[in-house]
Parts: sequence; C-alpha cells; structure tokens
Amino acid sequence: MADLTDPWMLGPLRVPNRVVLAPLAGIGNWFVRLQAKRHGAGMAVSEMVSSHAVHYGNERTCRELLRIDAAERDGGPVSIQLFGQDPDVMRSAAATVAARGADAIDLNMGCPVPKVCRTGAGVALLADPDRAVAVARAAGEGSGLPVTVKLRSGQRPGETTGIDLARRLVDEAGVAAIAFHPRSAAVHHKGVPDYELAARLVATLDAPVILTGGLSDPDGVRAAFRSTGAAAVMLARGSLGNPWLFEQVLGERDGEPSAAEVVAELQWVVDRAVEHLGEERAGRYLRKFYPWYVARMALDRETCRGLQESLQSADTLEQARGLIRGVPAGDRVPTALCA
Repeated sequence: MADLTDPWMLGPLRVPNRVVLAPLAGIGNWFVRLQAKRHGAGMAVSEMVSSHAVHYGNERTCRELLRIDAAERDGGPVSIQLFGQDPDVMRSAAATVAARGADAIDLNMGCPVPKVCRTGAGVALLADPDRAVAVARAAGEGSGLPVTVKLRSGQRPGETTGIDLARRLVDEAGVAAIAFHPRSAAVHHKGVPDYELAARLVATLDAPVILTGGLSDPDGVRAAFRSTGAAAVMLARGSLGNPWLFEQVLGERDGEPSAAEVVAELQWVVDRAVEHLGEERAGRYLRKFYPWYVARMALDRETCRGLQESLQSADTLEQARGLIRGVPAGDRVPTALCA
C-alpha cells in the first residue's frame, strides 16, 4: 500500500508526495501555494479562476490570479483551477493558463455558491454531464496539460451523480485524475464525508482519485487515506493558518507550532501579501487571514479577542505589523485554540 510520502504520477507529471493543497476560493494565490510547498505539499492548486475573465483578458485576473512564482516549482507541480460552462471559452482560457506556465489544470465542478451555479458552472454541471464532458475535453485540447476535475458526490444528500460523471470524464474526456469531495453540495462543509463512497469510486475508476473534504487533523487524514485507497489527499480548510499540517501529515513534524513560529509565519504572509497587492490593498486583504493565525498563538481568551479586534480595526498595515510583533512568545499551542 502506498504511503503519503511516496511519489505518484499525474499523467506525465511526477508529484513528489501525496499531500496536495486544495483550491481555496479567494485565498489560494501564489504565496499561499508557496507557503504550502515550503511546509511539504507535493502539489498546490490555485484559487478558482473564471475562464471567462481569462478568455476576455481581464487585467487583474490575468496579472494576479495567474501569477506563478518560480519558487513554487521547487516543491512539485503547480495547477491552476478554472471554472466555467462554455467549452470554447474554456479551451481559450486553458491555452492562456498553459502559456503562463501552469503544469496542470483543475476544473471546478463542485462549487455550490449560487452566483457560480447560476451561470451553469460549478456543481451545476453535475446536472449537465454532456456539457461537463465537453468542457473538460476542451480544457485538455486548449492546454495540452493534464486536466483534473474537482467533484462532489451529488447536489443533494444521497445522490451519487458525481460518481457517474467522474467515470465519463475519465473515459470520454481523458481527465487525468478526479479530486473527490464525498459530501453533497447542499451540505457545503457540514456533516461527515462519506469515505466509503470515495472508496467505491477509487475501486472502480481508471484514474487516480484525490480525496478531499473533512481532512483537518493528521491522524484523520492518514486514516481516510488508508480506508479509501485514494492516490492522494487534498488539504483545504484545515490548512488555513496551519501550514504545519502538511508536515504533520507527512510525518515530518510532531506536535503544534510555538507562538513564536506562528508569529513568524504570519509576518511572512504579511510581507508576501504586500509584494502581491501593495501596502494599501494588502492591509484590507489580510483581515481574513489574521483570525486563522491569532487563534494558534497560545494566548488567553481575552488577549486573543483583543488582538483579533485590534488587527481588524488597524488603520494601516504598519499598525497591524506592530500588533503582531508585540505578541509574547509562548509555549506550544494548546489543544483548545482561542476564539
């Protein structure tokens, strides 16, 4: 049986281990992917990018969301996730993504957000499998790269339309792997994923299955990997503010980071955000990052809440930096994180 530290093949790509950063909408830019690679991820997938925005040359989309840093490649392949429902537009966008240097393309066919589904993209494609196959085929034709597809089990609890579509995507569109989230779109991230259903897909699909959903602690990740027989695991929400999870899952680290490590990591994130967006925009953008890191700083509950509030209300990024520098170095983070 494979180990999470073993390399594997995604089409012609060699991936150095079996722990992947999931596409995190609105979050997974180049420096978040680089962070995951620094902590051991063998592959990283970008945040969700509109195929229409790429096709029509939206300046900010192409400049910011398609940016790939050279250092990202040191840890393994880089994949850009696209979403959309028009095969011709997808073919064009995939060609642009390939020209920008991506190693693979992931297609989002599992997003349950209404504004995505109303366009016929995301999980709406489960109800239109012919179109889904055409979109996936177009992505491969346009890019010449391995194409993966991220799917949910169905739109509603009990449905297994994702299983049926996965088989068609591999057989008819030549998809190289399926990233499978065994929860329905209706429950979003609630409830326990159906890992038995994922195991059924692994056993019957003629392509690698990357397991995602509910993977937030090292023991749970390893248990799900073993029980499903998946080719790899994809860490998502559990890695937010916790890149050390990659090291823990791979057996490269025992225990939790110290407060000093968490502070240093957040400072690295702040510096990269400024590099990415400039000082003013980074100050606003980082407000969604602060809670993930502050919760891991081994602070008492009152201090934790006060720091959270101060960071959210800071007028300048320099003020936020001062607050972060002022966090006292403590022991390892307790099991119960502050909130």
